[in-house]
Formats: sequence, C-alpha cells, structure tokens
Amino acid sequence: MSKNTIILLLIFFCCLTNSVFAAEDAKPVQLAIWNPIQLYPETDSIMGLRLNLLYTNNNDVLGATLGVGWNRTGGDMIGASLGAVNWTNGLFFGFKGGILNYTGSRLVGLDIGVANIAQGDTTGVQLGIVNWNEGFFHGYQAGVVNYAGGPFIGFQDGCVNIAKDKFSGFQSGIFNYVGGVMTGFQLGLINYAKEVNGVQIGIVGNRTDSLKGVQAGLFNYNGNEDPMAFMLIANWSF
Repeated sequence: MSKNTIILLLIFFCCLTNSVFAAEDAKPVQLAIWNPIQLYPETDSIMGLRLNLLYTNNNDVLGATLGVGWNRTGGDMIGASLGAVNWTNGLFFGFKGGILNYTGSRLVGLDIGVANIAQGDTTGVQLGIVNWNEGFFHGYQAGVVNYAGGPFIGFQDGCVNIAKDKFSGFQSGIFNYVGGVMTGFQLGLINYAKEVNGVQIGIVGNRTDSLKGVQAGLFNYNGNEDPMAFMLIANWSF
C-alpha cells in the first residue's frame, strides 16, 4: 500500500469518526439477548463494547462487538465484529470474523468467514469459501469462489476467480475469468480474459479476444489472429 493511500485512509478515518460518532448520546456498553431485549434500543449508537447472545442491532458502532449470533449495525461501523453473522448496512472499517460477513457500502479492512459479501468498494482482504464484492476492489481475495463486479487491483487466489471488469494483478486458480482488460498474470487450468496485456499460463488452455503478451498451455486462442489465432503449447503477440 502506497504512502499516499495510507494518508488518505487516515484522513478518511478521522473525518468519519468525527462526523458519525460525535453524537453525545452514544452509549458506552450494549448488552443484548434478542433485539429489542437489549440494554439500549436499536436507534442508539454505541461507542465502546457490544456483547450479544443471539441478535443485536444499533445505529452506528465504534468499538468491538462480540457475540455468538447476529451482530447487526444499521449505519456505519468502525472496529471489530465477531459472531455467526456480522452485518453492516453502511460503511465498515476494521475486522469482521464469522460465518457470514456483510457490508452494504464501503469496506476497508479484513473479512474472515465462510461467505464475505461487500456491496460497495473494498480496500483490504477477504478470506472465505465465497468472497463477493460488487464494487471496486483493491487488495486480496482468497477462497473457493472469488468474485469482483468492478475494477480489480491485486490478487485473486481460489478455485474460481471472476473479475467482471478490468483487472490488474494476479489470478491463480482452476478457472480464471476477466471480463475486461487483464493487465498482469493468469495462472490456472483454464484462463479467459477479453483483452490480455501480460501472461496467461493454462494447463488446458487460454483464450482472449486480443493478446498483447504471451500464452502458454495445451490450447491457446488469440482473437486478434496476430500472428495466429490458434496455437498449441504457446502463442504470443506484441
């Protein structure tokens, strides 16, 4: 991560903390069994610690949430959330660990779970069986299935790696797919990218509509047919 990125994240963190969690009525501790059976109502924000048995919900949270059930934040959260389900409707900045981790907006940090879902942009790491990101992704995804709906910068490492938009970095898996321009390196059994600026290494084969680089594998297809559309073992175009 570059120095400028770190500075921007620190500024963003400070601004968010001041704007979202400056409410004087934020409560320091939340104890919950099943909302609304909790110490403070879901409309209140928590700046401190939430302890949850089955289900808790609050507006905004700055701090740590610990529970064995569903930890829900209706707004934004900065901190750590550990539970079976960690659900944030807004922005999440920090660490989530559980079976299902969900972020409805921007995610900055680390998600570890069976399924990690982010509806907005992500800067950070997703580790799970299924990692799903709808927006721009900058970082690392590792799992059985990795999906990015927006532009991707970083590393996808899994059985199935899908980047629907442009991709810059490294894909390693059984099947690697890039729906836009792939700048970097694909390593797998089967690789596809709409356009390639880099290297594809596929045991079974590689396919692209436009190649500027090298393909290595049993079957290699280059849609721009320069110098040849199809070649065994290796193909190249510069």
